[in-house]
Amino acid sequence: MATSTPIPIPKKKRRTGPRKKPVWERGYESHGYWLGKECVGRVRLGAKGEWDGVYRWEAGTNTGEARTLGEAKRQVEEKVLLGLIQLPLF
Repeated sequence: MATSTPIPIPKKKRRTGPRKKPVWERGYESHGYWLGKECVGRVRLGAKGEWDGVYRWEAGTNTGEARTLGEAKRQVEEKVLLGLIQLPLF
């Protein structure tokens, strides 16, 4: 019998960076940006009969207003990606 050399098994590459990606979830009069079970950002609308057409967003301690939903979502994503979120103290 001929001796065969063992074939080396390639090692799995280690992941670097965050394993989870934030996702948008639609809610009642709001959209939430979730990273696992933690809400890292939110876009809110006004009350159904009193809505003034402005989307209000918040990400950590940052807040703002936008004219469109897409623009508000981009602002939240930008703040989250830049790491400008300060965790609540209490």
